[in-house]
Amino acid sequence: MIKEKMEKAINEQIKEELFSSYLYLSMSAYCQSVNLPGFANWMRVQAQEELMHAMKFYDFINERRGRVLLKEIKTPQHEWKSPLEIFEDVLRHEEYITGKINNLVDIAIEEKDHASNVFLQWFVNEQVEEEATADDIINRLKLIGESKGGFFMIDRELGTRVFTMPATGAV
Repeated sequence: MIKEKMEKAINEQIKEELFSSYLYLSMSAYCQSVNLPGFANWMRVQAQEELMHAMKFYDFINERRGRVLLKEIKTPQHEWKSPLEIFEDVLRHEEYITGKINNLVDIAIEEKDHASNVFLQWFVNEQVEEEATADDIINRLKLIGESKGGFFMIDRELGTRVFTMPATGAV
């Protein structure tokens, strides 16, 4: 059975992951509205990934005989000045989520909740990947500057991203 402090913290994380999904969906809608279909696709896939993360936490609480309590999700930002600004916001947001995941690990260690600690390691590794991906795209956007050809190539590349559901039983 999951301990109360861990359950409460994971319920809060479900809200954070759902907000992340909502934020990326808002970014996708913005990109679509300014005719950036590749960027819109990348953000939509990211929204799906964040929803899957929320569901991993949701299922974990249930598997540990806890109680999921959903919380209110705030309205996300819906305007940006450029794709670079969007990805800078992506990186800031992922760094924020990394801090939240690290706090969950701290609670798991403090509570001697080994099952939660093991479960959370997947998210620790995932956050390293999330931050590195955002940072890479930021650096490429800075590198191309005002090059319309370079910008077109990045948009096209981001349009190839596909959401892949993890195999059943994968954490």
